[in-house]
Amino acid sequence: MRLSIAITILTGLTFLSACSDPSTNKSKAVTGEAAPVASPSGAGGQKYLITPQNSKLEFTASQVTGTHSGSFGDFSGQIDFGGTPEQSRVKITIKSDSITADNPDLTKHLKTADFFDVAKFPETTFVSTAIRAGGDKGASHTVTGNLTMHGITRSISFPATINVTPDAATLESTFSLNRKDFSLTYPGAPDNAIRDNVVLTLHVRASKG
Repeated sequence: MRLSIAITILTGLTFLSACSDPSTNKSKAVTGEAAPVASPSGAGGQKYLITPQNSKLEFTASQVTGTHSGSFGDFSGQIDFGGTPEQSRVKITIKSDSITADNPDLTKHLKTADFFDVAKFPETTFVSTAIRAGGDKGASHTVTGNLTMHGITRSISFPATINVTPDAATLESTFSLNRKDFSLTYPGAPDNAIRDNVVLTLHVRASKG
């Protein structure tokens, strides 16, 4: 009898763990209308290059029954450093077809018209429009910029911790983004719906260019 109760409790705990939402307690990106992009005030300053060899762009999405993780493997960009982070600009271009998930069938599905429709929208881009000191959950800064994904361009703001040395510029950030803000509306199975919020994790180690 006690063994049966213990198994029931363990089964329940496992189910609750599988159902947990990874975006809970994460900073949430603020989205709005796209903003004009100005040249960085420190134009002509140092450039730091973002490549797959020095950076990672990762995500975690979830359904009612569990989570999936993935990343983008082909991207390029740079940080135009203007003397301080607030006077700088970040821009990056991601090849949408480079998306991979922890399940091969899911990787294929993410590339279809149900999700990213990579044949129609081959690139995802981000260009910052403002970097301000201070950010949610102790981040050093808040980055705002125009994100173009799935053919939709919107302004997003998210917290990031930024550090710049003569040889490298680093940016660390984890936040959730509502996929429906970019018309990624595929609902999933009726009994295993896909949650709206996707957690993005950025590990940028831009090298002096």
